[in-house]
Amino acid sequence: MPRMNSISAPGLPFMKMHGLGNDFVVLDLRAGGEPPAAGVIARIADRHRGVGFDQLATVEADSRADVRLRFWNADGSVSSACGNATRCIARHVMDQTGRDRLSLRTDHAVLLAEDAGGGLTRVNMGPPVLDWRAIPLARDVDTLHLPIEGDPVATGMGNPHVTFFVDDAASVDLAAFGPAMEHHPLYPQRTNVEVVQVVSRDEIILRIWERGAGPTLASGSCSCAAAVAAARRGLAGRRIKVNVPGGVLHIDWREDGVWMEGPTAHVFTGILTPEWLSQ
Repeated sequence: MPRMNSISAPGLPFMKMHGLGNDFVVLDLRAGGEPPAAGVIARIADRHRGVGFDQLATVEADSRADVRLRFWNADGSVSSACGNATRCIARHVMDQTGRDRLSLRTDHAVLLAEDAGGGLTRVNMGPPVLDWRAIPLARDVDTLHLPIEGDPVATGMGNPHVTFFVDDAASVDLAAFGPAMEHHPLYPQRTNVEVVQVVSRDEIILRIWERGAGPTLASGSCSCAAAVAAARRGLAGRRIKVNVPGGVLHIDWREDGVWMEGPTAHVFTGILTPEWLSQ
């Protein structure tokens, strides 16, 4: 598909992508243009009056990496990381260029992506952040045992996470539990919430409440955080299968970072009309 250019086409071209049902609107700004304002982003996220997405991402030219990525949540707030969107965009750029390895700069770090074969894409999300200041948390606490009912774990993956281990993930009322934990005062920038059921030392079941988005079928950074938390607690090894509502991701916590592998999908390409954007 030719590269989209948001300043030469009428309206705003976009791609709709998903990774295991975790869906994105992607704007290709490598030829120029500015990201929409937060209010417009929130309107695009509306699944009835806009396009609908869990996160919006922009792809920009960069002097230090192959591409520059920026992310926004469905409420228009900024996110420094989005693992599944990173994989989707990496696959798109690799298909465009014929390359099998890329570097992608985010607000969190420069991430490496590679073709994992069989239509799968692998991304190194970087080392997990374990220091309370950098996650960030509101005060100095043990990140392996937070002073919150349920004894969760705190992890940073470019964005903050809280991971709870339960006997039955399906029994948790995520619609009530997720928002309460997202806004917990220990997390000054809010947090992603993971509910994990350990199946074995190499497999977990994960349910997700994403900061600024709500319940999602999958999340790359949440899967990485959950895997790291399980390994730190001694409940799982460092390479595990993560079952999310939308499918399966494979997480491998190596010395050079947390690698995430899974499928991607480019669903369609469209244009947001000037009339709609000006409303």
